[in-house]
Amino acid sequence: MKNHREKTKVITIGDRKIGGGSPILIQSMTNTATEDVEATVAQILRLEKAGCEIIRCTVPTAEAASALAKIKKRIHIPLVADVHFDYKMAIAAVENGADKIRINPGNIGTREKVAAVVAAAKERNVPIRVGVNSGSLERELVEKYQGVTAKGLVESALDKVRIIEDCGYDNLVISIKSSDVMMCVRAHELLAEKTNYPLHVGITESGTVTSGNIKSAIGLGIILNQGIGDTIRVSLTGDPVEEIKSAKLILKTLGLRRGGIEVVSCPTCGRTKIDLIKLAGEVEEMVQDIPLDIKVAVMGCAVNGPGEAKEADIGIAGGIGEGLLIKKGEIVRKVPEKELLDTLREELLHWNE
Repeated sequence: MKNHREKTKVITIGDRKIGGGSPILIQSMTNTATEDVEATVAQILRLEKAGCEIIRCTVPTAEAASALAKIKKRIHIPLVADVHFDYKMAIAAVENGADKIRINPGNIGTREKVAAVVAAAKERNVPIRVGVNSGSLERELVEKYQGVTAKGLVESALDKVRIIEDCGYDNLVISIKSSDVMMCVRAHELLAEKTNYPLHVGITESGTVTSGNIKSAIGLGIILNQGIGDTIRVSLTGDPVEEIKSAKLILKTLGLRRGGIEVVSCPTCGRTKIDLIKLAGEVEEMVQDIPLDIKVAVMGCAVNGPGEAKEADIGIAGGIGEGLLIKKGEIVRKVPEKELLDTLREELLHWNE
């Protein structure tokens, strides 16, 4: 499956394309009330700045559906409507300009209701993301496979796809998610063998920032490294901006994306004589808005620090109340500890001069 991503169907979402070897796009989902246009727009703009490329909003009410039109005018990335149960909300979301809708045909209701949603999407050529979660797997499939399994998830997803295909529509994206990391991995491997629709990948309900990052990094890492996945979301219980930071780092670590400053830092030990933990956090936060594709090292002592920092494009290595500034492998000068952060920032801001 190393080249599955290269073979997936090309789908247009707003002004972006996925599939067919296009760059993997990073998604997130707002946690504001969609009806609150101001709060939702403010959060989306923060997410855009962090690097979010597709945003999803829940649409549980008619007011939320109508809010989409107002939200869309004020943001700059494709807007996806997340709809459960009420087919009328899905139709309203399409009518109010959603660039894509996410539904599970299994909880939308009758075939007639699903057909009505598909007709609305087809009229405007709006893609449909067919989403299946392990928590909502049909009873008959749970019984067939003696529990919630990867095979059951794949069968459920493909059953839902066929329902929409039977309505004469194939502008589709598929997502199958589970909080069981290895089940999720296996499900994606099986699904990639059976379909060429683009796949949205994520580990659902993965948990807090700590546990969710670990589960997502492992699960997404295995899946993406096999050439599977066209869009991703790192699902975290917390500020969705953290999802974007994590997703970017996962893609960069796998060599699937370039750009942005990579910060490396040592774990500290008894030799560390400066407040490296605080400094590394400040450096990581500082570089978020600097558009360079380089590596920055933040090291804590004179034993390994200078050598490790020389492996980076630029680095600082701590001493006793001071640190070395190291640039392109050469020690430039000593800097007082309190001036290290500002010195590094100035160097980065004038990097190409």
